[in-house]
Amino acid sequence: MTAIAVTGASEARFIGMKPIPRNHEKRRFAAAPAADPDAPVWLWGQHAVEAAIANENRQIVRCVATENAARRTGFSHFEIMDSKALDKLLPPGAVHQGLAVKTAPLEPAALEDVIAGPEAPLRLCVLDQVTDPHNLGAIFRSAAAFGVGGLILQTRHTPPVTGVAAKAAAGAIETVPEIRVVNIARALGHLAEAGYHTVGLAGEGTETVADAVCGAGRVAFVMGAEGSGLRPAVAKACATLARIPMAPGMESLNVSNAAAIAFYESYRET
Repeated sequence: MTAIAVTGASEARFIGMKPIPRNHEKRRFAAAPAADPDAPVWLWGQHAVEAAIANENRQIVRCVATENAARRTGFSHFEIMDSKALDKLLPPGAVHQGLAVKTAPLEPAALEDVIAGPEAPLRLCVLDQVTDPHNLGAIFRSAAAFGVGGLILQTRHTPPVTGVAAKAAAGAIETVPEIRVVNIARALGHLAEAGYHTVGLAGEGTETVADAVCGAGRVAFVMGAEGSGLRPAVAKACATLARIPMAPGMESLNVSNAAAIAFYESYRET
């Protein structure tokens, strides 16, 4: 077994495989996400791959690149293959930009560890059964842009963060902690006890998002699933329900767009 080295990264995070000769990619790997949340996953695209390589908490199993991509990024000792061979490793339609890494999933953070003490983040986001990976990745990206210190996901009803979400996140899954909890409503209670103002986004909200976050020290936004919105028990557990003002004739926004607006409203308060 030999370690795969990557320029500028610690070799200890790379679990070795024998080098594969150029263009010698015969087998097709399954494109469907693994049922086991601990199974290695493929990440692809330049931002996602560069962020994964830079993350010291990532354990890298395999690195592959086209010759042009390896030259462009400066990564060394990647397995070199042509673009069509790389396509076969990844889900159909994956826009890989010539780069992909197979990696063990990141270990989720514990909610009690994140919110304890004076260094707890000022902003968090709770996702109530948001399952679309593109939306999930976009919310990670907005969280990184507007200083949201973690995304809280349900253990059983939100899929693992895999390649599609990572590509949409443009590297943000490496910098914004993923926090898993068993029960969302119970987690909201813990957040309230820790001093977070829990704001659920809903069209029937009694105040605007801007008003809801005004003067709040710590804020936890709660976003509902695509289509169905917040579940009744989760909405009831929020301190307040807030809405995003919109022009007449438009009832709702995509959850990732709504998250970006809410995060911005809170960020500009600081």
